[in-house]
Amino acid sequence: MELHDENPFKIRSYQSALISLERGDQDIMGLSEAELGALQSVGKSMVEAIQQLKETDTFPFLEELLAKTPEGILEVLQIKGLGPKKVKMLWEELGITSTHELMEACQSGKVAKIKGFGEKTQNTIIENLEFKASNSGKWLYADIEEMIAQLKETFRVMAPEADLAVVGDFARQLEIITEAEFLMASDELATVKSNIKAMDSIEWILLESGPRTLRGKLKEIDLRVSIHFCAKEDFLWKKLSLIASPLHLEAMVDEKESIAKKLQKKDFSSEEEFFSVNNLQFIPREMREGFGEVELAKENKIPELLTEKDLRGILHNHSTYSDGKHSLRQMAEYCKELGYEYLGISDHSKTAFYAGGLTEEQILKQHQEIDTLNKELAPFRVFKGIESDILNDGKLDYADDVLASFDFIVASVHSILNMDIKRATTRLITAIENPYTTILGHPTGRLLLRRQGYPIDHKAIIDACAANKVVIEINANPWRLDLDWRWVHYAMEQGVMLSINPDAHAIEGYADMKYGVLVGRKGGLTKEMTLNAMSGEEIRTYFNTRLEKVKG
Repeated sequence: MELHDENPFKIRSYQSALISLERGDQDIMGLSEAELGALQSVGKSMVEAIQQLKETDTFPFLEELLAKTPEGILEVLQIKGLGPKKVKMLWEELGITSTHELMEACQSGKVAKIKGFGEKTQNTIIENLEFKASNSGKWLYADIEEMIAQLKETFRVMAPEADLAVVGDFARQLEIITEAEFLMASDELATVKSNIKAMDSIEWILLESGPRTLRGKLKEIDLRVSIHFCAKEDFLWKKLSLIASPLHLEAMVDEKESIAKKLQKKDFSSEEEFFSVNNLQFIPREMREGFGEVELAKENKIPELLTEKDLRGILHNHSTYSDGKHSLRQMAEYCKELGYEYLGISDHSKTAFYAGGLTEEQILKQHQEIDTLNKELAPFRVFKGIESDILNDGKLDYADDVLASFDFIVASVHSILNMDIKRATTRLITAIENPYTTILGHPTGRLLLRRQGYPIDHKAIIDACAANKVVIEINANPWRLDLDWRWVHYAMEQGVMLSINPDAHAIEGYADMKYGVLVGRKGGLTKEMTLNAMSGEEIRTYFNTRLEKVKG
């Protein structure tokens, strides 16, 4: 609508309806016409559109807009930093209707000459186009989890007598997946391969395939698929070889042989026995990345890794006080229902006005409601937190007396993300040195496959957290998973605790905790070094002791 200069009031009515529907608990597809009409900001035309969506998966006004919009324009609209007005200018002035044409126009310097663009904007567009292109065919682990499970079940039905395993990056639970890999062992390999080649859902690329591997691509989504085949007697050692990363396979077990060489001996009958016969402590699959885990296993220093069951509470969550979908009471009651001992509510702070950040008056109101809930829900407890914005100079966006009113503070960057490594690192360290900072939130601000994080000196940041006793968040949202698991071990070595936080904006967001645990385990995270593995009473004491020290 914005792209085609529709009436601003009409655009606003759609935006208002969307906000109202997103904040509601109802499944709009299950509501009657009368029930839809009773919802806030949902007028007659909106009800008609929803009813049409129910029946046909579209509605006339949408089809009318799509009919006059080149298909490639929708892709251009997805480029970060390009809103409808700028896309419209590119379309009208340069005839750009695809990302390919946009890249050519940027590289030739034409975009910089358009009024309101300039060299800086043009370079930013090029960077974002290159970032998008480099991520083609890549998927978040969380987004294809179900798809890979379905594929595995399909293969199992097609070859019930075969041994079957998911291998590759997905088996190690990497955060980004570029290929779904499977291993299949059968005494009837020719028949199995013939049946699988006949599948309609996969476009097999025979030129890239071989006698022992079929390679192709799913037709439904842009995801590569590989199926490796072997004899049944080779299944175990092949499985362990294909699960491990190349770096793990190269790691030396002794002076003569690597993990790969040891696997080829086939002198074991189980995964556990392989490590045992080679005098290695068992290495969990998710750690088989070649990040020093073999050396740890030689010295029996692989720790007992964190599990979801170890988590006793959920910190860093948002409610309708800022930009959350569910009320504080709903967030608390559902958290308790899931079996947790406590909830840390940390709505956005006042600088995040775009997300309904809390003013000082709203903070008082929220704290009063928390006090009431704590009396009602005891022994379950709601801790008073805030996600305080780290300002450009590294300061937090409330006065000290306001900061002192919270049980804990998550300090996060949300604005001015185009920093170099020196500026970003200095900004974060300044926030870490604020005595009221409890947890450093999503340290790099990255959104996987959407935007790169700002560059930081991870060692300097972790060292600063160690010096100031600040916890680092592993943001469990599948788009973030930040702190990156590759830095977890270093953080623990420096005595820095981690906190698995879902950054939940709705009760459904609590389910993301498992992804935070997965990446924590990849980095070797333990229960002892996880803040929210503390009991309700332990973390209450932790927060109080820290505050008392700050207040003197």
